[in-house]
Amino acid sequence: MKKPIGAIEVVLAPGQVSFATRPTRLRTLLGSCVAITFWHPQRLIGGMCHFMLPGRPRKQQPLDGRYADEALELLLRHAQANGTQAQDYQVKLFGGGEMFPELRRRLPTQDVASRNIRAALALTERHHLHLTAQDMGSTGHRTILFDLWNGNVWVRHQPMGILQEHA
Repeated sequence: MKKPIGAIEVVLAPGQVSFATRPTRLRTLLGSCVAITFWHPQRLIGGMCHFMLPGRPRKQQPLDGRYADEALELLLRHAQANGTQAQDYQVKLFGGGEMFPELRRRLPTQDVASRNIRAALALTERHHLHLTAQDMGSTGHRTILFDLWNGNVWVRHQPMGILQEHA
């Protein structure tokens, strides 16, 4: 399906959440961050979040889209505000690419990408969401285009080579 006349495009920066009820293309660029797309196939509405970290130690108000659990909560609230149930949405997960794979050997506890992936999977399970696709892990970055008028998500993944250390 071609892009509808009058469709808008929204670019999400890290920590942002967007939900739309009209023809919209959501776009973002991910490294170790993860995006969750939310699409209602009957109503052709939905949204996307771009979270940076699995969570924060103390919950505070207002909710902050930089954290996985809070970003998902914002999407869930948008769904409810539009008279829909979260379980009626198709959910897709993207990102979690290691941006500095050579550091993982030296600092395995600093693996934000893997922690983000685990958080996204755990949240979809905890909320009984309908996970229809995922493209997570590996290295490098991903460009995500999400068309709300048909639910298609386009992914361009640019893996990185591991840098060789020279003695």
